Amino acid sequence: MSKNKRIILAISGASGAIYGLRTLEILNTLNTEVHLVISPLGAQVMMEETGKKPSDLAEMAARSYQPDDLGAPIASGSTPMDGMLIVPCSIKTLSGVANSYADTLIQRAADVCLKEGRPLLLAVRETPLHSGHLHLMAKAARVGAVIFPPLNAFYHHPKTIDDLVNATVGRMLARIGIQNDAYQPWGNQAD
Repeated sequence: MSKNKRIILAISGASGAIYGLRTLEILNTLNTEVHLVISPLGAQVMMEETGKKPSDLAEMAARSYQPDDLGAPIASGSTPMDGMLIVPCSIKTLSGVANSYADTLIQRAADVCLKEGRPLLLAVRETPLHSGHLHLMAKAARVGAVIFPPLNAFYHHPKTIDDLVNATVGRMLARIGIQNDAYQPWGNQAD
């Protein structure tokens, strides 16, 4: 019998809160133990874009932490975790991760994943990008983060926004080793 995955899900203050919410929902269908952190701006954007409060999401997570709780278990490498996703990931959060500046729990937990060799996926949500943004993404990638802007694929012929969101989230999860049925791999689409 395989053990359930233990995943940290962070939601920072970038547009695209639906991707974070859907990530949490899909992880729950996979019986994943989710440790949730939502930044203050992430909570504001979540409410504006989805109508959900942090308490609504906390009810779906195994554990939920305050974004300033640097003493939380996920801030230590001795707490076993299988990886982390920051969905969506703001440029501010990206900057903290890329520069090992861990003044929030999200940035500290991400830094712990990197130092422990655990998967870390950053769903960077910004457009257009200037050279500073690109530099930060390259820097984060060099230290081990997976840069995964939530860009939509169309080969599966999506019919709704949910189809687009599910496919993107499914690809994110697959990229860090969490198999799921939320997306169709290339070649498996119906004609």
